[in-house]
Parts: sequence; structure tokens; C-alpha cells
Amino acid sequence: MSKVTLGIDVSKDTLDVALLEGEKVLFYQIANDSAGFERLGKWLRLAKGTGIHACLEATGQYGDGIATYLYEQGYAVSVVNPARIKAYASSKLRRFKTDKGDAELIAVYCQKESPALWSPPEESVRELQYLVRHLDDLKKMLQQERNRQKSGVASKRVQHDLAVHIAFLEEQIDSLTRDIQDHIDQHPDLKQQRDLLKSIPGIGKLTAAVILGEIRDIRSFESARQLAAYAGLAPEQRESGTSVRRKPHLSKTGNAHLRKALYMPAVVALTRNPLMVDLRARMEKTGHCTMEIIGAIMRKLLHLAYGVIKIGKPFDPCHAHALPA
Repeated sequence: MSKVTLGIDVSKDTLDVALLEGEKVLFYQIANDSAGFERLGKWLRLAKGTGIHACLEATGQYGDGIATYLYEQGYAVSVVNPARIKAYASSKLRRFKTDKGDAELIAVYCQKESPALWSPPEESVRELQYLVRHLDDLKKMLQQERNRQKSGVASKRVQHDLAVHIAFLEEQIDSLTRDIQDHIDQHPDLKQQRDLLKSIPGIGKLTAAVILGEIRDIRSFESARQLAAYAGLAPEQRESGTSVRRKPHLSKTGNAHLRKALYMPAVVALTRNPLMVDLRARMEKTGHCTMEIIGAIMRKLLHLAYGVIKIGKPFDPCHAHALPA
């Protein structure tokens, strides 16, 4: 009996799905909301019951709802890195891109590759992720309003409104920053992990909160390299014959929120973390540019984060070599 898979192409407002059994495929489109999820559930029960493996790309919050709904309905669910689907499409020489076609491709990938199963994060971690992402949105809005304030607007009314809005956003940011730490303090496991992460020079309370909110459970990764790949910090090298030899660069196909959170800590660690100071010196001697060095330090910080949480002990530069890799 052939495996039945459900490929889901996620967008903000709609979900395109492809139900695949052998060579037979059925298409369906629903709204990306609770009513749409219920319609899909009824359609699936009529079609094949619950013996279906559903698969979708990790596209952030737009896919969280349907993934959680299907999991709670008893379906096997996989949430995969979009880079894997892209690579699979390239291997099939796929040239045309449509929502229906993407859904079918994801279903075929699920059928052939049997990706690892997904489960929703604990409520405490899910709430933390919402909080840290909302904080990031508020900071973006604040920067936009400050830019407008300095853009030379002559209207006194507009300048007044901007000043009021800036003050409001600053208050919201301060309040939310405190709430994030209070939330972590209320959950012993999160608190312990935050304190371990803070022991790494360059990683502060807020960066630790983003790491914990975005990664869900660092201990679930098999290696630090796997974690770096999840964040899009794995180095990628392109060589072909003798004519194509490009410098290694970050893959940037993972969690963008995590990469952004690690950038400033990497800049700080350039001068404060003894391991990173040594790494910087070695890379400068071999001709690496500043951005390459910062990328390497971002990756190294994530390796250290994996190590201290995996062994459950604070960072010690004298024993950093013994951390799990």
C-alpha cells in the first residue's frame, strides 16, 4: 500500500494542498484560518481518514496554525527547511513555480524522503517566541519613526505626532523587555538555560531570550553543526573544476530571526570573548574580511550555546574545547 502524503504550500491568506497517493494527486485550497483548517480536516477525513503524513515548509508564523491543527487531529506532521524543498526541486529540474505545483512538490518530497516528524513547542516557549518577535517589530517601528523625525518634515503637527508615537513605542519596548525576562523567570527550565547562555561573553539576557524562543529546544539537535545549519550559519562553498572558486559564505537558508539576534553579540564578542579574539586574529592573518569574521563568530557563539546547554554547565574558556561539537 502506497504512502499517502499531504503537501501544503503556505501563504499569508491561503493554503494550497496536494493529497498524494502513489501517482494520484488531489488538490484543494482553503483559507489560512481556523475555519479553513476545519474544512481541510473534514476533506481529509472523507478522503483518507488520519493515515496521512502532512508536510509543509518552515515559513514562520503563517504555517504554525495549520501545523498545530493537523498535529492535534492525530496526523503525522513534518515542518522542513525551505532549502531542502528548493534543493529537491532543483534535483528534479523543476522550472515552473505555482502554488499548486509547490504543494505537489512538497507532497512528493514527503513521500520519497520521509522527513522527521514535528511536534508543537511547549506553551512557555511558544509564548516566548511571540514576545521576542513582537519586541523586534516594535524596535523596527521605532527606528522608522525616528528616521521620519529626522527626515526634515516641517509640519509641527507631524513632528508632534511623531514625538508622541516615539515616546509610546519606547515605553512599550521597555515594558515588553521586562515582561520577557519575567516570563523566563517563571519557568525554571527556561531560566536555567538563559543563565547558562548569559555565561558566554557577548550573549546578554535579551539575546539569550531570542535564542530560546527561536530554537525551541537546543538539546533536541544532534550536533552544534546541525544547529548552525538550522540558523543558516553553516558555511557554503562553491567550487567547480578550476574556473569556479568562490569564497565560502553563509547559507542564509535558516532562521533569519536567530541570525539577526546573533549579529551584535558577535560584534561585542570580537573584543570581549577570549576565544573570539583569538579566532579573529587567526582569520585576519589568513586574509578574511570583517564580515567573514563576524559570520564565523556568530556560528561559534551558537556552537558555544549548544555546548553549555547540552552539558548544563556555564561557559569556561579553559574548557571550551571539551564542549560538545
